[in-house]
Amino acid sequence: MLKEYSKFWNEERLAKAYSQKLSPVEVSILASIVDCEAIMSDEKPRIAGVYLNRLNRKIKLDADPTIKFSLNDFTITRILTKQLQVESPYNTYKHTGLPPGPIGCPTINGIEAVLNAEKHDYLFFVAKPDFSGYHNFSRTLAEHNRYALLYQKELDKRKIFK
Repeated sequence: MLKEYSKFWNEERLAKAYSQKLSPVEVSILASIVDCEAIMSDEKPRIAGVYLNRLNRKIKLDADPTIKFSLNDFTITRILTKQLQVESPYNTYKHTGLPPGPIGCPTINGIEAVLNAEKHDYLFFVAKPDFSGYHNFSRTLAEHNRYALLYQKELDKRKIFK
């Protein structure tokens, strides 16, 4: 395993990790979150970029998959406000920075998305209400809240309450 780990974390990947101000372990933690957020692989680098922007600005990640992990229930389809109060070091709605470990086994695709994250100024994203698997990305909280409301209305319309 150590041989494969060393082969994977070659000089190029290590340089990319450090350029993101992350260790290989931190890349893996973030990749595990990105993997859970993205249904569409082509969005992973953009989602990774959002999280890196938030980390660099010391803004909480507010990552729904960390709530599912904290509650030990990845079947949850709608995060409720009361669930955001769960006491856990993995709750990124309560704690700034990365959680203490990965929330799953990160894929190579997820790791590569973090190492090659898109450079942009997005700070938020929410699933599109067409349930296409894609997200709307926002630079401001006001813009994000407008997109989030559209998604919440669609969840209500489809009677998705859990």
